[in-house]
Amino acid sequence: MPPKVKVTKQMVADASFEVIRASGHENLNARTISKYLGCSTQPVLYSFKTVDEIREAAYEIADRYHTEFIMPKETDENPMLSLGLNYVRFCMEEKNLFRFLFQSGYAEEKSLLDMVDSEELVPVLEAMREGTGLSLRKTRNVFITVALFTHGYASIIANNHLEYDEKLIAEHLERAWNGAVLEAAQEEYL
Repeated sequence: MPPKVKVTKQMVADASFEVIRASGHENLNARTISKYLGCSTQPVLYSFKTVDEIREAAYEIADRYHTEFIMPKETDENPMLSLGLNYVRFCMEEKNLFRFLFQSGYAEEKSLLDMVDSEELVPVLEAMREGTGLSLRKTRNVFITVALFTHGYASIIANNHLEYDEKLIAEHLERAWNGAVLEAAQEEYL
């Protein structure tokens, strides 16, 4: 008789991420996870006390995946435009993860200001600050403006109310970016 495979806590978290990615956070439960892992529900529930704890672990994985996905590449001509376009691409390619991360209520940050002040956003704000030459305070303001605009586009697309047109979105994101940077620069030097 072959030995039983030990189901680890990380395996359950990874499987939960994949279940959410494939069929949405609404379909995450001990049965769907155990089916993905090819085991009974007992090892799934042994690793975590509740399905909500499993969701939290999956959220952390999804958040890291999202951050990697949206970060601009060194070869990108306009890193900030790439960041915005990557965010919108993420919602197109990973609708279930997008909805889980940004429309499910599971985010730790409950407001845009909480998000801007989160540790995970430090690399993004620092890249923006270097690119604009603005102070960190002004960079945060630019980020908020562009983030609201970009998230609006992504949310509408993720919920199937707008078709994805990369060229049009790029034009609008560039206008929003240029306008926000110009406004912040004028305020900073007044």
